[in-house]
Amino acid sequence: MQEQISSLKEDIATRITQAASLTALEDIRVSTLGKKGSVSQLMKSLGGMSPDERKAIGPALNTLKNEVANELAARKETLEDVELNARLTAERIDVSLPVADHANGSVHPISQVMDEIAEIFASLGFDVAEGPDLESDFHNFTALNIPEEHPARQDHDTFYLQPDADGNRKVLRTHTSPVQIRTMISKEPPIRIIAPGRTYRSDSDATHTPMFHQVEGLVIDRDTHLGHLKGTLEAFLKAFFEVDAVTLRLRPSYFPFTEPSMEVDVQCSFEGGTVKIGDGNDWLEIFGSGMVNTKVLEACDLDPTIYQGFAFGGGIDRLAMLKYGMSDLRAFFDADLRWLRHYGFAALDLPTLAGGLSR
Repeated sequence: MQEQISSLKEDIATRITQAASLTALEDIRVSTLGKKGSVSQLMKSLGGMSPDERKAIGPALNTLKNEVANELAARKETLEDVELNARLTAERIDVSLPVADHANGSVHPISQVMDEIAEIFASLGFDVAEGPDLESDFHNFTALNIPEEHPARQDHDTFYLQPDADGNRKVLRTHTSPVQIRTMISKEPPIRIIAPGRTYRSDSDATHTPMFHQVEGLVIDRDTHLGHLKGTLEAFLKAFFEVDAVTLRLRPSYFPFTEPSMEVDVQCSFEGGTVKIGDGNDWLEIFGSGMVNTKVLEACDLDPTIYQGFAFGGGIDRLAMLKYGMSDLRAFFDADLRWLRHYGFAALDLPTLAGGLSR
């Protein structure tokens, strides 16, 4: 039996060394260590041996089995490296070749509109401010004068994380207003910022998605008034929609963080199934706005007897739909290359006021 084991070991070792592919190596594994393999059959024969024979032959068979398994594993690793190198060689791409025959990438309309917005407000003296998507209750609600019983705090409208050890729950920000709070806390007036970014609410249909994009503006100074707000929005809308004039209508509304609060409508026309800004007899709601509530200023340690300001906000996705004629918000997030090729922008087609914002 010892001679049979030694001979089998040499034969298997030779076959493993000569295996030229992973398929051939797998055949060897099955024929040796499989249920009907040569090594497995010898292991089964131990049951018919006497105790003394098992004591002598058993360790030798176990050693054979382990050595065959180790040799198979080592050869498999070698063959895998060989196959990987062959694939890397065969699939090599010459990056120096021209790309004229390849599909060009394009800029998503949301990214393009965010760049357009930043370009316009930069020309008006605004900075772009950013903040985390995952916010504290203080920045997202409390500092914005949103009371505990407000519907925006409810679980069916807002995405909360599990409470921490202190019982506090982080929240996926429901607006970009927390960026305003962070800016007022960290920066001395005068403040002129816009805060574009992702926001999250539990809602989904043709005009709402759980994740969407907002831009908010904030101005804090000593002598800021509603005339400045209206003039700023007029200047922005004229530049964004590339029209000579716009007519705005400010309707009284309510937001916890502004007082007085106003919805901003722009005069437009819906003739022919398209929206035309700056002309017509219809009105389209486009922004929420107002003067910053004194309680918000106090929460940020700003003296409301010295400073006042205005804030406004609107959906970037909706602005993109209005400007570029898209009807369903959900298509923005479907990752459909056909849609993106149709509505997308050239990667180097950067928006500028001098050269034109859109195509």
